[in-house]
Order: sequence, then C-alpha cells, then structure tokens
Amino acid sequence: MMLTSNNRIRDIERKPEYRHPDNCVPPPSLNSNRMWFIRDGCGIACAVITWMLVIYAEFVVLCVMLIPSRDIVYTVVNGVIFNVCAFLALASHSRAMLTDPGAVPKGNATKEFIESLQLKPGQVVYKCPKCCSIKPDRAHHCSVCRRCIRKMDHHCPWVNNCVGETNQKFFVLFTMYIALISLHALVMVGFHFLYCFEEDWTKCSSFSPPTTVILLILLCFEGLLFLIFTSVMFGTQVHSICTDETGIEQLKKEERRWAKKTKWMNLKAVFGHPFSISWLSPFVTPDQGKTDQYQYVV
Repeated sequence: MMLTSNNRIRDIERKPEYRHPDNCVPPPSLNSNRMWFIRDGCGIACAVITWMLVIYAEFVVLCVMLIPSRDIVYTVVNGVIFNVCAFLALASHSRAMLTDPGAVPKGNATKEFIESLQLKPGQVVYKCPKCCSIKPDRAHHCSVCRRCIRKMDHHCPWVNNCVGETNQKFFVLFTMYIALISLHALVMVGFHFLYCFEEDWTKCSSFSPPTTVILLILLCFEGLLFLIFTSVMFGTQVHSICTDETGIEQLKKEERRWAKKTKWMNLKAVFGHPFSISWLSPFVTPDQGKTDQYQYVV
C-alpha cells in the first residue's frame, strides 16, 4: 500500500535507525494476569464521583419514592428495573475501567525483536518514540495511559481509562445503562411530584417536605444532565462502531487504509460473534476473533 503525504505524520516517525533501535530497552517481564488500572488522579476522582452519583440516585429512588409508596406492585416493578440497570451500569463501568483497552507491548521495538519479525525488503515497521513500542496500524499513543492503544477512540476520565479495541463494548454498555436509569429516574420523579401534589406532602415521603423537594430536584438535575451526556456519547460510539472509524481518526480526518465492512460486521467485531443476549452483559468478554498484533505498510 502506498504511503500518502498525510499518512499519520504526527503519530509516527519513519527513520532508518528504527531498524536498529539500540536506544530501546526491553521492559521487565510483567505478569500477564496483572489487573489493568491507570494511576491518574483526575481519572480516579471522576470514577469515584460517578459511583457516588449512582449511589445517590439509588438512595433517592428507594428511600424517597419507592419504599414510602403504598402501591406494592409499583414499588417492586420499578425497584427491580432501576436496581438491575444500576447494577449493570456499575458493572460495565468497572469492566471499562479495569480492562486493558488494547495496549501495545511497551518497549518491544528492540533490534532483536524486529529482526525476529523477518521483514521482507521494503517492509517498514512504525515505532512510537514515546513508549518505544512497535506501533500497529490504527494505534495511537495516550499521554495519560503512557501506552499505545489499538483502535484508540479517546481517553475518558469518567472510566479512568482509554476506550479502545478490547473495552469499547463495556464503555458503550456503561453509557447505555446510565442513560436508561437517568430516564427512568426522571419519569419516577415526575410521577412522584404529581402524587405529592395530589396527596399530603407529609405522607408521600419519609423526609420532611423541604428535604423531599430538594432531594427530588437534585436527582432531576442529575438525571437530566447524565441523560443528555450519555445519550450523546452512546450515539457517538454506535456511529463510530458502524462506520469503523474511531474518534481520533474522525478528528484527524485520517485517510482510510483498512478494509471496509458492513455495519453489522462492525458491530459483531466489537460486541462479539454471533449476536446474542450476551451483547448486553458486561460480564461476557466479546470473542472478537484473532487479529494481527502487528501490521506493516510497504
């Protein structure tokens, strides 16, 4: 494939000495089962805030609206729906945060490793000058994770991780379930306000009327804000998956150098083969098939 003048000039450096990268030192051997976690103060704070907001919504929904309700069926049905979606949202958040997003082995651009690839004449490997790794096509370096990430879409502080090739499913599920519980909470708040206006305010909640109003207004504001944010993010992610173009590639308007597939094939590549109810489960790791770890451009 021919290289163009705009072919990832900002992301890669193509120099003859990369065939003899003596300045690259192999990293110490790490346990492959080591849990992935980014030690970023801002990201950790955002992740904790996310959990606290979901717990606050859980508190208001249960203690202010559902438990004091006299309608047992209404309480049970809405309680089960909200709690299941909230649990799946937090589980998806945990998987998105603790799953390796597709990090390229760090420091592997050594002379010995490149020689072991047995490149043909004219073949070129790209090296990331920041993490000293052989850079696959469509990989980008994240300054927060300090690694090159395959099919990196963006770095999200709310999950304290990059959204990349291997954890995009969990991030999409996180945005979907947060949007669902936000919408559900807003609907219940609306019904509860109507109920309190028709009945005595002292009987529609276990708290005093002023406290009840403040708690409901805060939940309404939180639900509306997160509904808009996560709905937009969910739609953006689904569009990115269907077009097989990451957020970074769209932002940089990179020329497509990979095979074009159908939208359905792109969805299965992220959520797994074949289509099943497991697409909606954050506990099922998608079987994305075997992909080449390194790609070359001639």
